Amino acid sequence: MLTLLLTLVCVVAASAQSTKYYDETIDPVAQMDEAIAKAKAEGKYVVCQLGGNWCKWCRRFAKFIEDDAEISQAIAKDFVYIHVNYESAKDEPSRIVNQRLGNASRFGFPVLVVLDGEGSVVHIQQSDYLEEGESYQRERVLKFFQKWTPEAVSTVVR
Repeated sequence: MLTLLLTLVCVVAASAQSTKYYDETIDPVAQMDEAIAKAKAEGKYVVCQLGGNWCKWCRRFAKFIEDDAEISQAIAKDFVYIHVNYESAKDEPSRIVNQRLGNASRFGFPVLVVLDGEGSVVHIQQSDYLEEGESYQRERVLKFFQKWTPEAVSTVVR
C-alpha cells in the first residue's frame, strides 16, 4: 500500500512539472497578432506572459492564475491572455517578439506585457514583484490585473 501511495505521489508530481503552458510549435509573432485582433474586436487588452516551458517560475505563474477562480475570471473579463514562447536571444522569432514587447526579456522570466488593441505596449510587469516565497502573492496579482484593464487605464483620476 505504501509503495502504491509513493508511486501515485511521484506520478502526480512529475505530471505537474511536465505541464506545458507554452506551445513551442506555433509562431509567436502570429500568436500575438491573432490575440491583438481578438482583443481589439472584444474591447479588451492582451496580456503576453513571455517565457517558456523551460522556466519553473513561468509554469508556476501559469498554474497559479489557472488555479485561482477569481483571478481567472478577472483575466477572462478584460484580457486575451497568451503564453508567448521565448527560446533565446539567438532565436529569430524570439528576437522579433521581444522587440515588439519593448525588450521585455530584460526583466527576466516570466514577464507580463500588457498590449492594447492596436498592439502597443501599455505596461511591462516584472513578475518578481508579484512573488511571495515559492509562489505568488494573490492580492498583488489580482491588483495587477485590476489596475491594467482597458477601463482602468482610460479612467482619469481627478
